[in-house]
Amino acid sequence: CSCSSYLCALQSQASQGNRFPGSCELLLKAQAPGSVEELRCLQVINQQQEGSSLEEVISNQSCLKLANTIKAYVATVTENVIRRSAVKEARRSYFNTSEGQVPPKTAGKPSAHLTLRPQSLAQDGNSKRFGNLSQSCRHAIARWEDSTIHSHLQNITYRDGRLRVNQAGKYYVYSQIYFRYPSDRASARASVPQLVQCINWKTSYSQPILLLKGVGTKCWAPEADYGLHALYQGGLFELKAGDELFVSVSSLAIDYNDAAASYFGAFRLDL
Repeated sequence: CSCSSYLCALQSQASQGNRFPGSCELLLKAQAPGSVEELRCLQVINQQQEGSSLEEVISNQSCLKLANTIKAYVATVTENVIRRSAVKEARRSYFNTSEGQVPPKTAGKPSAHLTLRPQSLAQDGNSKRFGNLSQSCRHAIARWEDSTIHSHLQNITYRDGRLRVNQAGKYYVYSQIYFRYPSDRASARASVPQLVQCINWKTSYSQPILLLKGVGTKCWAPEADYGLHALYQGGLFELKAGDELFVSVSSLAIDYNDAAASYFGAFRLDL
C-alpha cells in the first residue's frame, strides 16, 4: 500500500464493501488544483515511521490537523464495523436459539445438586436395577429433580436416580433426607423407628459399594401425628469416569413437599 497507515486502513475498509465518502473527499481534494500543501501533508504522513507520534514528524499545524482528522475518521469507521459485526453475531445467535439450537455452554467444574421428587412404593428401589442393597437401606430413591430453581447439573449426567461421573477426580458427595414418619400411637411405646440413609457407589463391579451411612433412632411424643428428622452426610472420594452414585433409605416416609429439605449432590475439588 502506497498510502499512510491511516489511509491504508481506509482503503482496507473500502475493499470490504464499506462506503466512506469522507475519505474520498479528502483524497479528491488532495488531487484537485490548489491543494499542493495538502498533498505534501499526505506525503509526510505516508513517510511516518511505525511507532512514532504525529507531533514528532509534523511541525505544520495544518498538516497535523489533517492527520488528526484522518485518524479520528478511521477510528470511527473501525468502531462502526465492530458494532455491525457484533449485531450480526447477536442476531445469528438469537435465530439459532429460536430454531432449537442451544448455544454451547462454557466448560465448568463438574457439579450436581438434585432435589427430591415424590415417589410411591411401586416406584421404590427394590428393583434389581440398583443391585443388592443393605436391608436397612433397601429403598433406592429413583426420582430426583435436576432442572429446577433449586437444582442443577454441570458436566455430570443424571438418569433414573443415579449421578454418573464424566470426569475423574476427587468429589465431595453429600445427601440429606428429611423423614416425615407417621406416628402409630397404638404401638408408639412398643417400637421406635430406625431411620437410615445410605450413599452408594456403583463401579464396573456388578454390585454397589456402600460409601456413607447415616442412622437416626428417634422417639417422638405419643400425641404427635408425625415425627420429623433430617439426616445429612457427606464425604470426599476419588471417582473415575463412568462411576455412578445413588441414595437409598430405610423408609420412603419422607417429606416430598420441601425442595430445600431433601437433596443429593456432588462436586469435584481440584486438590
